[in-house]
Amino acid sequence: MTTTPQPPDFADIAQLIATARERAVQAVNTTLIELYWQIGEHISRKIAASEWGDGVVDQLARYLAQTQPGLRGFTRRNLFRMRQFYEAYAGNELVSPLVTQLPWTHHLIILSQSKRAEEQAFHVRLAVQEKWSKRQLERQCKAALFEQAPRQFNVILTNPPFGGKEGKDAQKNFAFETSATQVLFLQDILAELAPGGTCAMVLDEGLLFRTNESAFVETKRKLVDECDLWAIVSLPGGVFSTAGAGVKTNLLFFTKGKKTTRIWYYDLSPVKVGKKTPLTLAHFGFTPTGALLDDAALPASLVAEWRIDESNSGTRFPSYARLLLQRGTPKGESRYSWTVDFAARRAKARDEMQPLLDGAAKIKAEVVDLKERLKRLKKNKAGEKALTALEVQIREKDKAVRAFESQAAAIDAAVFDLKAVNPNAVTVVDRRTPVEIIANIDAQGRIVAEALGRLKDLLVADVSVAQG
Repeated sequence: MTTTPQPPDFADIAQLIATARERAVQAVNTTLIELYWQIGEHISRKIAASEWGDGVVDQLARYLAQTQPGLRGFTRRNLFRMRQFYEAYAGNELVSPLVTQLPWTHHLIILSQSKRAEEQAFHVRLAVQEKWSKRQLERQCKAALFEQAPRQFNVILTNPPFGGKEGKDAQKNFAFETSATQVLFLQDILAELAPGGTCAMVLDEGLLFRTNESAFVETKRKLVDECDLWAIVSLPGGVFSTAGAGVKTNLLFFTKGKKTTRIWYYDLSPVKVGKKTPLTLAHFGFTPTGALLDDAALPASLVAEWRIDESNSGTRFPSYARLLLQRGTPKGESRYSWTVDFAARRAKARDEMQPLLDGAAKIKAEVVDLKERLKRLKKNKAGEKALTALEVQIREKDKAVRAFESQAAAIDAAVFDLKAVNPNAVTVVDRRTPVEIIANIDAQGRIVAEALGRLKDLLVADVSVAQG
């Protein structure tokens, strides 16, 4: 007997059809936008190289119309729009991956109603994020949403991408050029944070400790010169592994308007986290509403090691939340927290650098005198031997200058290694003698051998029962 499907079954099938159609439309749109991008790039490069002029684009439009009758959308006007489309986003590595997510009509609206590159990028990002229809996009463009948006912000909370690589064109928009996405993001945030504003951001460990690339050092120099970097929290490994980022990360807090003098660190790296045991507010010592969490409610993974130590019996766990307001004071120091006197570190580095810089300056003055002497000898047509000897001397002194300056630069760069290295971490040292260790290995071996013997006896007994 055949039964008539109920409406819920019909709805499920209708949903499958709708989803498939949506994916098909998106696939077609992606292919079309990629085609327009490639055509725009081809035309742009030809015109930039002076191989093509406007007249050639006219010829291309006529050629396509004649050779492919019925083909629509490739008029002279549209071909130039494709060129404009490519040139608008080609240098923006943060926006160009988004363009295939919008229909061509959306791009035409944005390009026609947004005159500046920043405004175009702004509307692309919002249109993708908010899934605006054509009418909604037109309304937002006419409402001058970009013009009304603040240029600086009092609070910034962000988790920029790590490990991304930006192209040369995108790097030119920043004071310190590098392909490292997170470094460029930090520079952008420093520009967009209002005086007195506070930022909390996640950054990878590499940005904190790297001092072998100028952009990393200078970006961190700008950070501590323009902002009070008042706290760095070292997060557990694998916090973002489920999101595809397995790198070690840190949480930075800074307020714009005052130089950094002291940095308070808190170490959460010993905590074990995973897909089923993620890092939560409780690991920081907060309730979901931001109140201070009682010790009894703290996660076991946070306090287990602390509670094993008998000397901590009856003492409150020094959670981040409990110590935060006492940072920079003796009460803010603990097994998991410490303060770095950054001003003193910079002063010490300057003292170490000064003799090297003085030595370089002295040799530079000597080089100036030697070059003047060389100039006179050449004018007086001195012998080749005398000239060569003087040139060798100049080269050696130049080399000495570079050596002094390189040493000074290394000392200066080391100041900006901000990696969290806990000086209060408790390390367990195995104090057994070699004889004791060997005895323990032997004992463990006997335990294993006995277990295997019992397992073997059980297996023999099972076989005997089965045969019987």
